[in-house]
Amino acid sequence: MIRCMRRTNIYLAAEQPEKLDRLAAEDGVWRAEIIRRLLDRALADRSDDVAADLATIDLSFAALADAEQVAREPGERERHLSQMWRLSE
Repeated sequence: MIRCMRRTNIYLAAEQPEKLDRLAAEDGVWRAEIIRRLLDRALADRSDDVAADLATIDLSFAALADAEQVAREPGERERHLSQMWRLSE
């Protein structure tokens, strides 16, 4: 597929070029191609379809109705969320 392209400059966080290079090496393509693929995916996933969003919310109601309630100590929720954030980085 032939693409009409424009050159642009971006600033990356210190660890991002190395991660991009790893992905590029795995796929046998240039770093720029990985960036284009990631951008295409991110832009395609953006949906302004409010009806679809509302339907998803409706489907989620009572999804955990049968789930066991967990008693938490004060501050436990915050500790858990902090741990999840650290794991996602």
